[in-house]
Amino acid sequence: MKFSINKSDNNTSARTGTINTDHGSIQTPVFMPVGTIGAVKTFSPHELEGLGSEIILGNTYHLYLRPGTEIIKKAGGIHEFSNWSRPLLTDSGGFQVFSLARLNKINDNGVEFQSHLDGSYHSLTPEISMEIQRSLGSDIIMAFDQCPPASADHKEISEAVERTTRWFKRCKDYLKDHPSLYNYSQTLFPIIQGGVDHELRQISIEALADDADCGIAIGGLAVGEEKNAMFDTIEYCESLLPKDQPRYLMGVGKPTDIVKAVCRGVDMFDCVMPTRNGRNGQIFTSSGTININNEKYKNDHSLIDESSDNAFGRMFTKSYLRHLFNVKEILGLRIASTLNLSYYFSLMKVIQQTINSGDFEKWSSGWLSEMKTKKGM
Repeated sequence: MKFSINKSDNNTSARTGTINTDHGSIQTPVFMPVGTIGAVKTFSPHELEGLGSEIILGNTYHLYLRPGTEIIKKAGGIHEFSNWSRPLLTDSGGFQVFSLARLNKINDNGVEFQSHLDGSYHSLTPEISMEIQRSLGSDIIMAFDQCPPASADHKEISEAVERTTRWFKRCKDYLKDHPSLYNYSQTLFPIIQGGVDHELRQISIEALADDADCGIAIGGLAVGEEKNAMFDTIEYCESLLPKDQPRYLMGVGKPTDIVKAVCRGVDMFDCVMPTRNGRNGQIFTSSGTININNEKYKNDHSLIDESSDNAFGRMFTKSYLRHLFNVKEILGLRIASTLNLSYYFSLMKVIQQTINSGDFEKWSSGWLSEMKTKKGM
């Protein structure tokens, strides 16, 4: 995998770039839809490509539990199994183990946990996470890390930084001795930790950055910390991170958060927000977010979003979409999710275009000011 910077903004840390993988190129800044179990809910791969998705994210924890790596490996890897021909990133499974498992026990070797599905016992170590992701065949593999909650104290966060560093070395050693099973390469991203503590972030970056081959992730944010502290931490990390590698801010996906993070040099994003919120009736529109379940839309025959880049916004009315949600018609979920992903991809295109044209600072300042008046953005 290779990364090249196409254009850097003169007044912010924003930049555009191209990530080249064996499954195609990715234009950055990029938003990655989350396909937790090998599918972005309600979408076919062809539909995702049509919307403009260049890369999606799969989840190691969930795919390990269902359908299992042996089934996917027998199919020829996750690309063949899911019929997704473009790049794919898998997370390490660590966050889900810490957040979803009924019980988990962390030690220096890894994590012992009970499945949230049936209570069965499992062990996830750096080596096991690498073997799962190697078998899945993702283009970008995330290192196994410990992600402490925002409520963690300094000692716990410091221990997570040290453990994450040791675990990354084990991940790298394992992949060195176990090359890709398929006829394409896989790239390992380390994940830096440290909460909102600048000293710990510096320790994590200094321990991991030199061993990053082509990409590094900022983990441990968007876990409940105060927003200003999150952006201050991102800005501090940007000053220390390698300039010639893509930076991936894990789990951040609110539109205004994306733009603010791009200003601070972030290249890659993922979040369940557009699809999950869409399935729950929240739709991102050019006028702000709307909750289509609200009673006021029952007899509102105006278009959902006549300024949308997607035809659904200009075809269907709010009243009709509310009706579909009310009767639990699956088409309603598809319309809402499609409009949300279309909104996100359109936003990323505007970000790229304004950086390339030299207008990003002016555009982002005006756009963020406008968004202050729009709820949910």
